[in-house]
Amino acid sequence: MSSSSSAAITAARPKIGVIDVGGGLRSAYGAGVLDWCLDHDVRFDYGLGVSAGAANVTSYLAGQRGRAFRFYADYSSRPAYMGVGNLLRTGSFLGLDYIYGTLMNASGEDPLDYDALTCGGVPYRITVTNALSGTPEYFGPEHMRQDDYDALKATACLPVIDRPYVIDGVPYFDGTISDPIPVRQAFADGCDKVVVILTRPRDFRRKASHDAGSSTLLRLRYPKAARALAHRAPSYNEELDLVERLARAGKACIVAPQSIDGMSTLTRDADAIGRLYRMGLADGATIADFLAA
Repeated sequence: MSSSSSAAITAARPKIGVIDVGGGLRSAYGAGVLDWCLDHDVRFDYGLGVSAGAANVTSYLAGQRGRAFRFYADYSSRPAYMGVGNLLRTGSFLGLDYIYGTLMNASGEDPLDYDALTCGGVPYRITVTNALSGTPEYFGPEHMRQDDYDALKATACLPVIDRPYVIDGVPYFDGTISDPIPVRQAFADGCDKVVVILTRPRDFRRKASHDAGSSTLLRLRYPKAARALAHRAPSYNEELDLVERLARAGKACIVAPQSIDGMSTLTRDADAIGRLYRMGLADGATIADFLAA
């Protein structure tokens, strides 16, 4: 086969991405799905993470099986991870500098293999919400350096219970506020097909009432972010409907838990976290047929 023919075949290969939408400690499910991918040597061409889903994606791209799960199952019970003590000391319920700094720096208890993440060469993005404009931004590898994981801190920064996380003078909140299922961004970045990992059942539709109180509290200091938060339910539902249409067209694969077992974003239930993870490990098998199509 000539080199030109080989190049044509390579060029024709579809670019397949993975999107993990996160969901606090429910993200143990996505950690299970991505660990299934590592177990079966499934390598995506692109990764996109939101909130805790971004941490899942970076661990997956670094090839660190089981690492993301430990952050939910082993470390979340620690006061430094989250709690009222953090809120009183720092103004944030989540210990973002502890989770994405103390624990995961090179000298930490469970470091990210930054060299593996970088050398893998797979493009990835982390969705954050600009607290001033209320619009999404998508940080790439240029925003990540060894022991400088501010992008992960920003995308996991929950409004109202956390202060916005400031990067280069700009305050940021959780990416789910402005772009909860960023499938359009994945296709804009060149993906031909995507696997979308949800942390709620596939038939779940968000209600505006879920965010009404938080958006009201946020309005005084960050009115545009509050507006985005108030609109999160219709955004989530519209984007999920889009993913469903893409799935029917063979361009998306939706992986979602049958049940979240009573888990909310910050529920520290070790048994439920473990069940969600094992469910993700099992459900990851649904990706195989999609990749083979």
